[in-house]
Amino acid sequence: MIAVVVLCVILGALAVFQLALVAGAPLGEFAWGGADRVLPRGKRIGSAVSIVLYALIAWIMLARAGAAPAPVPDAVIVVAAWVVTAYFALGILMNAISRSRKERFTMTPIVALLAVLSLIVALG
Repeated sequence: MIAVVVLCVILGALAVFQLALVAGAPLGEFAWGGADRVLPRGKRIGSAVSIVLYALIAWIMLARAGAAPAPVPDAVIVVAAWVVTAYFALGILMNAISRSRKERFTMTPIVALLAVLSLIVALG
């Protein structure tokens, strides 16, 4: 249960970060390849979508841990938890090869931690 709580806290923090990007905060060097200090409209939309995705991921992982209701069969939640784990594992690579040094050194360890935490939750 600790793993899913920590995972959700980190996702919440990332959602706040993405919201700041949507609002025009000059933090773009930490996201989306780091090419823009302030994100252009298209990347801001991507950040808004990320917030929704983080909420969905949190719900999936909470459901997998038995801490949230799931209106779908358990098998769907189990598969979804493994998809989330794979998503974060791929995210390690994507952040590690970012052109932005700030993104590489900040987001890679965060996503690696999310991958480990999601693996713990997925294993049940």
